[in-house]
Amino acid sequence: MFTLIHNDGKARVGRLSAPHGEINTPCFMPVGTQAAVKTLSNQDLISCGAEIVLSNTYHLYLRPGIEVIKAAGGLHGFMGWQRPILTDSGGFQVFSLAKLMKVKDEGVEFSSHIDGSRHFLTPEKVIELELGFGSDIIMPLDEPVSYPASKTKAEEALNRTLEWARRSKKAYPSTMDHGLLFGIVQGSSYRDLRKQSADELIKIGFDGYAVGGISVGESEDLIYEVAAYTAEFLPKDKPRYLMGVGTPSDIVEAVAMGIDMFDCVMPTRNGRNGTAFTKKGRLLLRNSKFIRDFTPIDPSCGCFACRNYTRAYIRHLFNTDELLGLRLVSLHNIYFYVMLMKEIRDAILENRFTKYRQEFKK
Repeated sequence: MFTLIHNDGKARVGRLSAPHGEINTPCFMPVGTQAAVKTLSNQDLISCGAEIVLSNTYHLYLRPGIEVIKAAGGLHGFMGWQRPILTDSGGFQVFSLAKLMKVKDEGVEFSSHIDGSRHFLTPEKVIELELGFGSDIIMPLDEPVSYPASKTKAEEALNRTLEWARRSKKAYPSTMDHGLLFGIVQGSSYRDLRKQSADELIKIGFDGYAVGGISVGESEDLIYEVAAYTAEFLPKDKPRYLMGVGTPSDIVEAVAMGIDMFDCVMPTRNGRNGTAFTKKGRLLLRNSKFIRDFTPIDPSCGCFACRNYTRAYIRHLFNTDELLGLRLVSLHNIYFYVMLMKEIRDAILENRFTKYRQEFKK
C-alpha cells in the first residue's frame, strides 16, 4: 500500500497505492469539502497535476446525503473524479459548525448548521458512510480539542478518540476491496498524550497515521514542535498525514520532519480573495500597483492562468466582480502547491532537500 522510495534526512519520497490510483508523496490534496474544489473543475485539477482530492463526510452526509451519492455509483461517480479521494470523518466540522452539539461515549449528537435537524453519528456510522462513498482513504471519527486545552480535557478527548478508533477498525471490513483506513493522533500539545495516542493506534493497526488537532489556535512554533515530535512516534513504513496545514513554508518544514501528506483550504481561499502564491512571496492582485502590470502572476509558472493572462487583467476581474478572477487565481495557487510538492520530491530524490529548504526560506 505504501512504498518508501528514498530518504534525505527525515524527508521522504514514497508512493501510496489506493483503489483509484497511485499517489506520489509528499503530496498536497486540494480540498473539495462538498465534492467540489471551489471555483475549479476536475479538468482544472488534472491540468495542475493533482493526484488526490479531499472531501468531507459531515457535509456530504447532510447534503446531498448518502443515498444520492450511492445511487450515483459512489463519490467518484457523483463528482466525476476518477482519481483517489480522501474523506475526512467530519469530526472537526461537527465540533466547530454544528449547533447544540453533545458528545457521548457512543458518538456525537448534533443539530445541522443548515436546517437545525437532529443527527447522531457514531464511529460505526461514519465508517459505513465513507465505505458508501467509495473513499480511497477513510478517516475515522475523532474528538479534536481547541487550543489551549487543559490536560484533563485533552486526556478525556484522547481516550474517547482511541475507543472510537478501536470501534472504527472493528467496523471496517477486512475481506473486501475498499479504501485505506487511517488512524488520527490526538493529545493537544501534551507530548506524553501524543505518544500514548500514537502507541495505542499502532497497536490497533492502521494503513496510515494522521496528526490531528494541529493549527487550532497555537503559535507557529508550537505547531512545528507538536508535529515534529508526533511524527517521531509514527511507523516509518506507513504514510503520515498532517491535517489542515498549511502555508507553503509550513509544508516545507513539515516535510523535513518526515510528513508525507497535506491538505489545506489556503490556496483556494486566498485565490478567491485575490491573493496569489509565487516564488517571491504572496501577491495581493487587487492592489492598484498592478493596474498596468502586463506580466503573468508568476513568470516562472506554467499554469493556465500564467500562460494566458496578466496581473493587470486579473486585477480588473476582481475589481469588476467577475468570477473568472476567482477561478484563475485559485487555479494558479493549486498549481503552485502541486508543483511545490514535485520540487520537494525531486530535491529529496537528488539528496539536496536541505539546500532546497534553506533557499525556500529566503
